[in-house]
Parts: sequence; C-alpha cells; structure tokens
Amino acid sequence: MNLADSFRPLRHRNFRLYFASRTVNMLGNAMASVALAFAVLEITDDAAALGYVLAAHTVPMVVLLLWGGVIADRFPRNVVLQVSNLASAVTQGAIAALVIAGVADLRVLAALSFAHGIASGVGFPAMASIMPSLVPREDLQQANALVSLARSGLVIIGPTVSALLVVGVGAGWALAVDAATWLASSLLLRLVTLPSVTRPVESPSTVAELRAGWTYFRSTQWLWVVVLGFGLLNAIHSGAWFTLGPARAKDTIGEQGWGLVLSAEAVGLLVMTLVLLRVRLRRPLLLGMLGVTTLSAPILVLGAQPELALLLVAAFVAGAGTELFGMGWNLAMQEHVPDEMLSRAYSYDALGSFIAIPVGQLAFGPLAAAFGYSDVLVASAVVYVAICVLVLLSRAVRTLDRVDDVEAVSVTA
Repeated sequence: MNLADSFRPLRHRNFRLYFASRTVNMLGNAMASVALAFAVLEITDDAAALGYVLAAHTVPMVVLLLWGGVIADRFPRNVVLQVSNLASAVTQGAIAALVIAGVADLRVLAALSFAHGIASGVGFPAMASIMPSLVPREDLQQANALVSLARSGLVIIGPTVSALLVVGVGAGWALAVDAATWLASSLLLRLVTLPSVTRPVESPSTVAELRAGWTYFRSTQWLWVVVLGFGLLNAIHSGAWFTLGPARAKDTIGEQGWGLVLSAEAVGLLVMTLVLLRVRLRRPLLLGMLGVTTLSAPILVLGAQPELALLLVAAFVAGAGTELFGMGWNLAMQEHVPDEMLSRAYSYDALGSFIAIPVGQLAFGPLAAAFGYSDVLVASAVVYVAICVLVLLSRAVRTLDRVDDVEAVSVTA
C-alpha cells in the first residue's frame, strides 16, 4: 500500500467534511478529560466525588444507547450527529461558565454531566456507524486510520495544554474550548449529504427493531464475546485509570506529569495509526485483543511504582495497543455487520461495553480508601490481563478475518 492510497479517503467530499468535524471535536475532548477531572478535584480532594460526576455522564448515555441505535438506523446519521453535538455544546458550555465563574458545585456538575450523557447516548451509535456511508468499503481501513491519526495528534498535545491551562488560568477555559468545538462540529456536519433513508410503508416499532438487533447480536459469537469481555475491562479501566489515576498522580507525579502520561499514550496511538495506514490488518480481533491487553501495563506501574519515566513508557505501549484494538474492532463491525443493522449492533456493543463503567467509577474510590491505591491498582492490572485471555479462548474471536472480496458500496462523492 503506497502513500497515496493511505490518504485516498480524503478524495470523498463527505468524508472530508466528517473528518474536519471529528477533528475539531476531538481537539476539545482531548482537553476536557483532564480539565473536568481537576475541576472536580478543585472542589474536593475526594476521588470518589470525581467518580460520581463521571458516572452521572455515563449512566444516561448507557441507558439511551439502544434508542440511539434505532434512531441512527431510521434517520440520516449525519443529522442525528448534528443534533447530538449541538446539545453537547450547550451542556459543556454551561459547565465551563460555572467553573470559570467559580460557582460550580458537585451537584450542578453532576446534573450537567447527566444532560451531556443524554446527548452522547443518542449520538454515539450514529457516529460509530456512519463511516461505511462516507467512503467505499475498500477505503475503510484508511478512513478509520485517518480519523485515528487526527485524534492521536490532538491528544498528544491536548492533555498537556489542558494541564497547563489548569495550572495557569483554571480548568474552566479548557472546558470552554471543548464546548466551542462541539458547536463547530455540528455546523460542519450540516454540509454532509447522505442518501435519504428508505423506510417501509409500515415502519416496525422501536421494540421490534430492538428485538431484531438483539437477535443479531446474540447469534454472532465474536460480537457478544468481545462485548462481554469489555463490559468488565471498561469497568476496571474507568475505575483504576480514569478515577483513581488523577488522584494518584496528584500525590506522586503531579498534574503536569499526568498530562505528559496521557500525551505519551497518545503518541503510542499515533505511531500505531501510522503503521496501520500502510499495513493491512489481518485477524483484526486476535491482534486487537492482544493489543488491548497492554492497557494493564500503566495501571500496574501506577500502582506498584509510579515513576514518571516508567509511566511514560507503559502509557506509550498501551496507546499503541488501544489503537490496534480500535482499528480491528471497527473493521470487524463495518465489514461483517449489514449496514441496515450496523447502528443497532454498535448500540448493543456500546451498552454491553459501557454498562459496568459507572460501577467502576463509583466503586474504585471507596476501594482505594479501604485497601489503598497501590493494592487496588496492582490487583486491577492482574484481573485485566486474565479477562483478555478468557476472551481469546473463543475461536470465533481468534479466527475472524477481513472481508477481501466485496463490492464497493455506492457513496455520495
């Protein structure tokens, strides 16, 4: 695969607009994750409080994912994303204003995070499933890689810049940037034109469409096995890394050190993305699950020996592994799941993968208080590896390959 082929998806107008929309949105998100964590920690040093705010976003998102999947399979996915992104701009803007004004409290932040979670739940299935409508099927790997390339590049600098803003002028300004990028993303999506969705004269009910999606999900072994595994993996990662991580970092490597660690993870993402732009990925789930196992490394280091140099190396490796799984999973879904079922498949995927995240966000703070940060983090890393091994015991996961001989789908140029 030559360099020109790597950038071939950019020849398609719809993809260029979507790519621009995602890029500006990801710029804000790269800063917001750090800013929100330290905005909460400015109000209270209790790591459990951060878990409450994060869970307030996750719970409504998880609850509404299935409904979002039905909506995205019924209506143009770009329109669903426009509305979702606009609502996210409003909620993030409100959080930023309150933090900047110095009048935010945990209850208000949790309430606004809850509203943001509603918008995310409706929009996520559309975002996950829109790619096959933007590019021909043979360009899917490169299109996914280009989006990942932009995300990796932005996340390299985003957390560090956000940490500097937190130290310099406060967390609210980074959150304000995030709100502005949600708005810009929504405006760019207005220019994307997708074919109108053809619906039967008598449309099936939401319940019937959900039942059809569930039937497909449970009958596809590689799909439900990986999702079941990630239900547990995401609970551990959200609790150990995103909830305990900032608090542990504050007492060891500091806020700026934490920003550097997150940036190192993004460098790993970037390097792997550059590889995947040129190298065709075979056995996407086998390699993906091997890659995601590396996420245990920074959790282990953070618990056992939280030195900045070791964390930077571990985070870099975990970033590369994360990108390897992300590409493998998107290719498995986008090539093997029928387009008319894709949003619902992604919604069941997201529901199963995210449903235990609030448990991790809420439980790990009290666990650390009871048993200590070090013991909880080390045990989490060990269990994380064990779950990945169990997923790989499935032959359907290990042997799923790429779809080689498929006709290019018709897209709007």
